[in-house]
This record gives sequence, structure tokens and C-alpha cells, in this order.
Amino acid sequence: MYSPSEVGRMLQSTLGTRAEAHGVPAAAVAVVIDGEIVEHAVGLLSTATKIEATTDSVFQIGSITKVWTATLVMQLVDEGLVELDAPIRQYLPEFALADEAAASTITVRQLLSHRSGIEGDIFTDTGRGDDAVSSYLTLLGDAAQIFPPGSFFSYSNAGYVVLGRLIEVLRETTWEQALIEHIATPLGLQTVSPSPYEAILHRVAVGHVGPDAEGVQQPAPFWAMARSNEPAGSMLAMSARDLAAFARAHLQIAAGETVATNSEGDDPSLLSRDSALAMRSTEVHLPRLTGMGAAWGLGWEIDREGEGMLFGHDGNTIGQSSFLRLAPEAGVAVVLLTNGGDGAGLFHDIADELLREMAGITLPTPPAPPAASEASSEAPAGAAAAADVAGFLGVYANSTVEMVVSQDDTGRLWLEQRPTPELLALGAEPSTDELVRFDEGSLILRERKDGMHLVLAFLDPAADGRASYIHFGRAVPRTR
Repeated sequence: MYSPSEVGRMLQSTLGTRAEAHGVPAAAVAVVIDGEIVEHAVGLLSTATKIEATTDSVFQIGSITKVWTATLVMQLVDEGLVELDAPIRQYLPEFALADEAAASTITVRQLLSHRSGIEGDIFTDTGRGDDAVSSYLTLLGDAAQIFPPGSFFSYSNAGYVVLGRLIEVLRETTWEQALIEHIATPLGLQTVSPSPYEAILHRVAVGHVGPDAEGVQQPAPFWAMARSNEPAGSMLAMSARDLAAFARAHLQIAAGETVATNSEGDDPSLLSRDSALAMRSTEVHLPRLTGMGAAWGLGWEIDREGEGMLFGHDGNTIGQSSFLRLAPEAGVAVVLLTNGGDGAGLFHDIADELLREMAGITLPTPPAPPAASEASSEAPAGAAAAADVAGFLGVYANSTVEMVVSQDDTGRLWLEQRPTPELLALGAEPSTDELVRFDEGSLILRERKDGMHLVLAFLDPAADGRASYIHFGRAVPRTR
């Protein structure tokens, strides 16, 4: 069992070499143990400027922002201003989708748990003004409904922008200001930066892409994505310590402990205990093991249910990756913020050791393709019987990507991804990758990509046996 001092020694002795091994230019770790926060940082915030990372450096936290947005919504629930099972249109009468029936019935709970069915990856830039989120909401009038509300899980950035607008309307301010006033200031967090205007006041990490021909990670061509998506995670930045302090507050509240805040009034707590517990309670299970948790609550990804519970969230922006896991039984949380390279691999290296020593658990084993010895020696590597995969083959598409699953003459399976110009502008690239069988109803990438073997589940077969959706944490409907 590590003590806080032993955690500090472990980080100081291993973080630098492990980050270098994973090609991570800079990394910051913060660990909650015994109510304390232990932190360490290594590397370069930018390979161009050579500015070194320190523990007060700020990194973008990407989609971990969604947990902050969910917390702001649950505060409104605590105050009696929002009902989880009320249609979102009760609070946002202007909310519209291409599917009017869906728009009129989607609830706050469904948005929080990614069950709304709204096409999730709409990244339209509506400008840098305070109306960025409200203007985004008007664009959803043409957004596709990919499945009936509540049917299953499909990760939705768009859904969290809608929740951001809910916060703006009921708080009568911007999402950014609500975040500062209702979370950062009460918790005394000093580095929380909703936009580049605040981040620039700190030592700030720059995302990296590459590496180049010489093996060096190169600074990303821009720092922040569109403000229109900020409630979903397009630009919020902070230090690892401040993210750990936010996680500690969630642990303390759910455990019935008092959280020290700067709030005034009769109830200084950040959140009610019921709401903190509800956020990490299972609302929906994922259809297959995809690397995005076993289940989701009201904002949190749940990696392991029951005894040895583990929950958290990951985030990605342009060249930056963030990771947060909480082990509530041990009162432990682990934060890793990175600015390039294989952040996921580094997180497994660091978090597995820390969680094992402090909580007696580890991260779930990432999905991996079957061992070569399991494949038939009479067929080419990756080959599958045509009849077994006929229902998987075809084209699946939404407004940001077209995904083609095909089988060649040798029986090998392939995934071709064709991003739209909008996604290409955010750094996505066309790709073709080999697939192999994973389990019944799913395929997996043979090679690791972006730090993981992507699993593709094929859902809701039609009368002809062809899957209606390809699912990899997001559901994408078949088009032909």
C-alpha cells in the first residue's frame, strides 16, 4: 500500500522515463490519496519553445469537461430547477432536430447518459462570441436522429452542447462563467481556464502531432477547437492538481464527507450526495467491450461496477490527451495530462501500478485481437468465412465520416474511413486498417491505432441479416 510520500517517490523516479518511452513530450500526474494530492510533471510543454512542464502548467482536459458540465446540470437538479426525466424542450423551447418526434421527447437524463440518439460529432464553428453555444443550438434543426431516444448508448458531443445551453439559460450567463462561479471558485481552483484567454496567464501545454521524419513530435497547428463545443470539451484547460481537486470533491461528497468550499449560504456543498452517487450509477451498458467503459452514468464512464468499482473519463483535443480514474472504495483518484504521443499507453503504465498499490485494482485490460495461434493455419491471417461476416459488410456514414467494411478475395477484412472536410480540418486523416474477428457480433483492428485496438460492434440486424449500425462507442447507421 503506497503512502503519499511513496507515490511522490514513484512519480519522481519513473514518470520521466515512462513518458519518453511513450513519445509523450510533457506529462503531468496528480494523485488523490488519503485526502492529499501528490503531483509531478516532466517534459516540454512545446518542442518548439522548449518550455519545461511544471506542476502548475495547464493542459487541455478535452472531454473530461463533460463531467464538469454534468456536475453543473446536477446542481440545477439539486436546486429544483431541472427534472432529469423532463424533456429538454421544457427548458429550451427552441430546441429542434430534423426528427420532430425525437426533439419533443429527448430528456435531460438521456442527454447526460449519451442515449439521446442525436448525431454526436457536429463541430461547426459558430464564432468566438458569447453566443457561440446558443448559435450552435440553432444548427441542430437539421441534425440527424440516428436512433429513437433511449434505445442505446452513443457518445454525443452535440448532446453535451445542448446541456451547456441549458446551463446558460437557467443560470442567465455563459457556460464559461457558470463553470467558474459554481465549480472553480467554490473549490478554490486557481488554474481553471475555460478559454485561451485565461490559459495564456499560465504555463500552457501545446498539443503535438507526428512524429516527423526525424522522430520529433511537432506542435499542433492551432491550440483550441471551436468555442461552440466548449461544454463538450473543446478548450477547457487546467493543471493536473485542479482536476484532481475536482475528483476529490466528488469522492468526498459521495462518501458523505464535508467538502471545503468558498461558497456562501446555508449549503456550501458543491453537490448533494444523492446527485454525486447518481452521476456514477449505471444508466446504460455498452453493447460490446469497446474500450469506452462497461457502462455509463450521468456523466461518468464506469469501467467496473460493483466491488472494486472504477469510474472516470478520458479526453482528447488537438494533440492533447487526458485521463481520470476514481476508485471510490479506496478514496483514490489518478489524473494524467499529456500533450502528444501515446498518452493512453503511459496512463496504463502509471495508473495500473498506482491503483494496484493504493486500491488493490487495475484498469480493465484493453481489448486486443485474438492471438495468432487461435487463427486457422489454413487461412490467411485475419481471414473470416464470408457467411460469418456478410451482415457486417457495407457502408456506414454520418455527417463527419464514411466507414466502409469490406472483405477481399483472400477473406481478409478491412475498414476504410473517409472523414468529411469538416473532420479533416480538425486533423483527421483517411485510413485503411485490417480487421479480425473479436467475438460474436464484433470485429477488432488488428493493429493498435491511437493507442488502442478499436472494436467495432454490429447492432440491430435487419430481416436480411445486415447490421443496421456499426458501433465503436458511437453508433453510425448503415447507408448501403
